[in-house]
Amino acid sequence: MFQNPTDQELANLLKTSKTVAVVGLSDNPDRPSYEVASYLQSQGYEIIPVNPRIGQSLGRKAHRSLREVEGPVDIVDVFRRGEEVDELVDQAVQAGAKVLWMQLGVVNEQAAKRAQDAGLTVVMDRCMKIEHQRLLGGAEL
Repeated sequence: MFQNPTDQELANLLKTSKTVAVVGLSDNPDRPSYEVASYLQSQGYEIIPVNPRIGQSLGRKAHRSLREVEGPVDIVDVFRRGEEVDELVDQAVQAGAKVLWMQLGVVNEQAAKRAQDAGLTVVMDRCMKIEHQRLLGGAEL
């Protein structure tokens, strides 16, 4: 059965990660993906938008898929339905990601196991913004 990393492990990965590819990032400030990514950007993370339906978000060019992202990615933060996560596992591995993070409400145990078997740390059904604020005391926007 899947188990999220401990608070200590989460705090450590949030402290050591720099680049976050946000799959499903919207260009609409009213969407949760935009709010979370904007917060993470304000905390010093480099945000890479991944969404084939937009041209850019948060001042950064959007990529159609993780396959288009150049350079290493520390965290792949997923704002997609749970059943869509499985296809992202291989892309996350190819992107050099260390962490596959599924946002609140995103659950896929099979994808989590595949990602763990490929060497990724997996966080499931947790919000990166909430966890960052809780564990590292990030400023509220």
